[in-house]
Amino acid sequence: GPGQAAMYAGLQELGVANGEDLKETLTNCTEPLKAIEQFQTENGVLLPSLQSALPFLDLHGTPRLEFHQSVFDELREKLLERVSAIALEGKVEERYKKLEDLLEKSFSLVKMPSIQPVVMCVMKHLPKVPEKKLKLVMADKDLYKACAVEVKRQIWQDNQALFGDEVSPLLKQYILEKENILFSNDISVLHNFFSPSPKTRRQGEVVQKLTQMIGKNVKLYDMVLQFLRTLFLRTRNVHYCTLRAELLMSLHDLEISEICTVDPCHKFTWCLDACIREKFVDNKRARELQGFLDGVKKGQEQVLGDLSMILCDPFAINTLALSTIRHLQDLVGQDTLPRESPDLLLLLRMLSLGQGAWDMIDSQVFKEPKMEAELITKFLPMLMSFVVDDHTFNVDQKLPSEEKGPIPYPSTIPEAFTKFLQENRIACEIGLYYILHITKQRNKNAFLRLLPALVETFSDLAFSDIFLHLLTGNLTLLGDEFALEEFCTSLFDGFFLTACSRKENVHRHVLRLLLHLHHKVAPAKLESLQKALEPTKQSGEAVKELHNQLSEKLELHKPSPAEVSETPSMELPLPTVPTPASR
Repeated sequence: GPGQAAMYAGLQELGVANGEDLKETLTNCTEPLKAIEQFQTENGVLLPSLQSALPFLDLHGTPRLEFHQSVFDELREKLLERVSAIALEGKVEERYKKLEDLLEKSFSLVKMPSIQPVVMCVMKHLPKVPEKKLKLVMADKDLYKACAVEVKRQIWQDNQALFGDEVSPLLKQYILEKENILFSNDISVLHNFFSPSPKTRRQGEVVQKLTQMIGKNVKLYDMVLQFLRTLFLRTRNVHYCTLRAELLMSLHDLEISEICTVDPCHKFTWCLDACIREKFVDNKRARELQGFLDGVKKGQEQVLGDLSMILCDPFAINTLALSTIRHLQDLVGQDTLPRESPDLLLLLRMLSLGQGAWDMIDSQVFKEPKMEAELITKFLPMLMSFVVDDHTFNVDQKLPSEEKGPIPYPSTIPEAFTKFLQENRIACEIGLYYILHITKQRNKNAFLRLLPALVETFSDLAFSDIFLHLLTGNLTLLGDEFALEEFCTSLFDGFFLTACSRKENVHRHVLRLLLHLHHKVAPAKLESLQKALEPTKQSGEAVKELHNQLSEKLELHKPSPAEVSETPSMELPLPTVPTPASR
């Protein structure tokens, strides 16, 4: 049948008899038994010592096929070992000449399942498989699939479209994994999007697979970077920037100098990686990073496009922003102005290079973005004044109160603050991180004071997934405040609900938060929120699913009507005994 034909494909070219030949011999002969015996002698295993042993096996009922198969398997193992050995011994030219001859002899049998592993092994060890053979492999889906990655690399490097088809599903998977973490139902201040160390992240499946596909091949590495740049431009999705850095550092971990030495970002990325690990840019590393930026030579400005993409990685932005907030606090203590701190200015320089990545790669104009003087002379001092307000208020609380009564917490915000958050990208990023910082300190007063400024921000940054993921995590520390009407009205009506209907992602984040904290929210408020957050016709599956989960949880928590009516009218509310469902 055709299956048999495939199994012995190519034997005739080598002058080896196959089933067809036997058929022909038997059709045209007078004594079939003699013919079979002769065919066996001519095509059997040609070892004199075996001739007498074969009849002995026949007596034991061992089929010839089984015997030949076991001899064959044994030989194949030996051959595979031998090929791998040839690939390592003797002069380079000689060993490759041997392998090429072997490939020439064996390639016609590549469709035979039993021989295929040997042919594949020979190709795997050849640094340059002849073009004609690569084309034949490429044209045959099954052969291409069976190829070692070493051979596929040789095919990919001249076939960008084919390589793109292989890489594309991995990139999709990577973005999906990132989004799943941002929208995860586990909300925690301890374990968030930025918790895993860089080294842990690089062990991820996609990074490992891409690293394996690239090997030491600079051409393939460049292609992947080109894909990432193109996708970043097309989607503005910053997770591609993370992958850009992770891939380089994964090759760094494996000490693949062939690639690391030619990527002009290598040392910068390596230094920044250490900062990300510590979630802080210390003075020594700051000097080093500054040295790289100052060292960009005339005519090499294009490297700024790559550096900006490395700095646009959310993990880099997170580190730079956290370091900026820490520096501002230190400056308050030292009574120093932002413009007098070179370390702070460097952080801002890197933040603005990272935030300008998309524009730079899009416009292909490679120069560092100009820093607005007002950011340094007006905005940052304003943030420092908020820090001072907190100190003053806290000290005031501790002083014995005079007749004038307690001093209220400042409730207004300077109009300029709101304007900066709307119009200046760097100011907005730092402002948002300051708000995360005070939330993490459980500073409810400062949080409620600054919250109104978040309703309108530069390109809606306050409604971006990364910020909302971090904010919801930090809000779990203010859990007890959710029982207060005023707090809930400010947070939900004043902030979240202003965007829910136009931004599906905000809708999801609010539902995540309520799933986590619903038992802390005042019942009346909870009911109105459940109504306000009902999915609309336009809502996606994720929103519907989350709303269903929330409704189920609230059903379990409702007291039954019987319990409600029988509550004795006492001045003091009775301690409620938790029912098993509400645990």
